[in-house]
Amino acid sequence: MAKERLYLFDTTLRDGAQTNGVDFTVADKLKVMGLLDGLGVDYIEAGYPGANPTDSQLFAQSHPAKARVTAFGMTKRPGRSAANDPGVAALLEAKADAICFVAKASAYQVRVALECSREDNLDSIRDSVTAAVAAGREALVDCEHFFDGFKEDPDFALACARTAFESGARWVVLCDTNGGTLPHEVEEIVRKVVAVVPGDHVGIHAHNDTEQAVANSLAAVRAGARQIQGTLNGLGERCGNANLVSLIPTLLLKADYADRFEIGVDRERLTHLAQVSRTLDEMLNRAPNRHAPYVGDSAFATKAGIHASAILKDPATYEHVPPELVGNRRRVMVSDQAGKSNVLSELERLGVAVDKGDPRVARLLDEVKSREALGYSYEAADASFALLAKRMLGTVPDFFRVERFSVKVERRFNAKGEMTTVAEAIVKVEVDGEVLISAAEGNGPVNALDVALRKDLGKYQPLIGGLKLTDYRVRILDGGTEAITRVLIESVDETGDRWSTVGVSPNIIDASFQALIDSITWKLLKEGARA
Repeated sequence: MAKERLYLFDTTLRDGAQTNGVDFTVADKLKVMGLLDGLGVDYIEAGYPGANPTDSQLFAQSHPAKARVTAFGMTKRPGRSAANDPGVAALLEAKADAICFVAKASAYQVRVALECSREDNLDSIRDSVTAAVAAGREALVDCEHFFDGFKEDPDFALACARTAFESGARWVVLCDTNGGTLPHEVEEIVRKVVAVVPGDHVGIHAHNDTEQAVANSLAAVRAGARQIQGTLNGLGERCGNANLVSLIPTLLLKADYADRFEIGVDRERLTHLAQVSRTLDEMLNRAPNRHAPYVGDSAFATKAGIHASAILKDPATYEHVPPELVGNRRRVMVSDQAGKSNVLSELERLGVAVDKGDPRVARLLDEVKSREALGYSYEAADASFALLAKRMLGTVPDFFRVERFSVKVERRFNAKGEMTTVAEAIVKVEVDGEVLISAAEGNGPVNALDVALRKDLGKYQPLIGGLKLTDYRVRILDGGTEAITRVLIESVDETGDRWSTVGVSPNIIDASFQALIDSITWKLLKEGARA
């Protein structure tokens, strides 16, 4: 039996841009559009022409894509015609394949927010859609506050949806704008809507204020909706929108949906999902959510020794899907709760050949547990564990030796007469018998140390040019002025490969420096450098 088609509508660049702290440039939007088009979504809502210079500039030219590039805006204002409405005119002038109008579908919202009559609201929907269709554009209508409006006055909410469809809208999208509707309510209401508007013209736009956006989207599909709107990584105002990064693999890999439906994303493109998710976070200078379903670093991570033992026998014992399908990987973490299975699995992943009966494995496990008692944490510092293991097995060259370092923090006036705080660091290292001294300034002591350490490593300098620090986390393990400090640093190189390192010391600068040295050493080891 032929599968039904589900359509994916991405609004990362419009609704996702309303996330606190997120701002896209035109270049950013073009890059994200490329990621989305490569992934295989059907619609890319790229912005709101006329609302800001960025979106106006974006829609001033065409952007060829397999996906349908969509412009977002309001229906015409009550009391004027669509032909005489500047907002509608901006949408019709935009270089876009489709236009998504937002319209109230709640009698309360029409009365309080718009302060117009119900008839005026229906007229705005009708005239705006008609104008878009007459201009040769595909029209969509986001029925804002639909579910709350349906609970208050189902006849009016349905009238809004029916008017949009009968006026020629390709999609009538039911919006849970406030994010408070629960999955059983969504399913019940959507079933009533598809009795009025055909399901292959009905979409769902769910917000995540009760952590139900993904569940609500799937509930709408079960009830007959055939378009899902969402964002990459669940971006969106307040608590975000339905997360397409969670929805896409669920639709492709879970039999309840995969056996019934097909989407524009295929199995091959699915393997790029984790990379797409992390690329967006990198663009936004956000640390990726380690616990994100499917793509997070912890999504397929196991810490308990008994779980690791089972996974080594058969990964399906603790994994609902193979991580490789979404571009992720299995992580058997090494910690004070680990057993030999954890250590053996991680050594295998790192390419370290060792017999499971080798007594050094037990010694390594004891060393890990002893160090974690001192404050180290290797479950989130894979590179530092790898270096520890390789050193105990005698396979890490001494690339360089730090003879000393110093850091000074000074508060002073700059050339503009402004009070600033400047950190200066000096690092003395020995490479191949040659002593090298480097100095650098930074916006903080760790930044200054990082810059100074990587300023001149002699023959190794070309190998670390693409190394960047992307995250820095500090945890105080004991109270008081003599507290032990743990520093975790995440690094990335020019290939996109990421790793984490750890340092522990009563001195935060010393702990940071330990983690920095491990990061550089791991990069050199990765590059096959020779001492």
